[in-house]
Amino acid sequence: MLVIVAPGQGAQSPGFLQPWLEDPTFRARFDWLSTVAGVDLVRHGTESDAETIRATEVAQPLLVAAALVAALEVLPKPSEGRALVGAVAGHSVGELAAAAGAGVITAEQAMVLVRERGRAMAEAAAVTSTGMTAVLGGDRDEVLSVLGQHGLTPANDNGPGQIVSAGTADQLAALADAPPAKARLIPLSVAGAFHTEHMQPAVGHLAHLARSVSTHPPRTRIISNRDGAVVDDGREVLDRIVGQIASPVRWDLCLSTMADLGVTGLLELPPAGTLTGIARRALKGVDTFALKTPDQLDDARAFVTKHGEA
Repeated sequence: MLVIVAPGQGAQSPGFLQPWLEDPTFRARFDWLSTVAGVDLVRHGTESDAETIRATEVAQPLLVAAALVAALEVLPKPSEGRALVGAVAGHSVGELAAAAGAGVITAEQAMVLVRERGRAMAEAAAVTSTGMTAVLGGDRDEVLSVLGQHGLTPANDNGPGQIVSAGTADQLAALADAPPAKARLIPLSVAGAFHTEHMQPAVGHLAHLARSVSTHPPRTRIISNRDGAVVDDGREVLDRIVGQIASPVRWDLCLSTMADLGVTGLLELPPAGTLTGIARRALKGVDTFALKTPDQLDDARAFVTKHGEA
């Protein structure tokens, strides 16, 4: 069984779209989504530096657009492609790309929502100095206990040995001074404490907009970040994505669901690498494919055929 996943914020790197935009079809589709979002994503995906694309209002539409257009390169005929895909999932903002891929919303609706999501989260992050730090290794129970002692939220539970903590700058500094035993801390290059109570103002804004968005039942299984559940109602999918802005991402539970469904192959859309790395540790024996550059497309299509359900 094939699962296709879309990465979240932090996966982007300067110039990652340069080779993709050399293809006229990819370029035309990407230009269209850039126009819908009202952001010069071509420039940000080719010329902008790391600090510029770190900005939430830039990174989020950039990632969703890249995943959506790359998916059309892998599966040129979506109706036939969906028959091959056993499930889709997205990490954090990647859920919007997954929802569009599953037919819950259109690509254009996804781009409008991600534009507003990025702006609203950037505004929420500007209120208080907050951030995120990855905690690698250590005993899980001890890690969670130490985070609680410092008032931090386990904002991303990504599976064995990787929990991302989030909170104020002071709380993260306290964690750095007194980390869990046998754990390594890596401060992340993000603009705020995403998936925590600090993002609640953004939830209200997106919820208001989402009420006017028409939804459809998923044409492919879609696995939710909230609890790893397979959600079969389009409105619930969108409501969960909105609420997730201020709630932890349980990617560990998404991985458990994939295992329960019998996944044999996991393909990550660009900018790929993060989620396939996690899957290699958590889903032993499952083939993974990190789609990073267009010269991999033939191999990616062969991977889809190998693991596809049809």
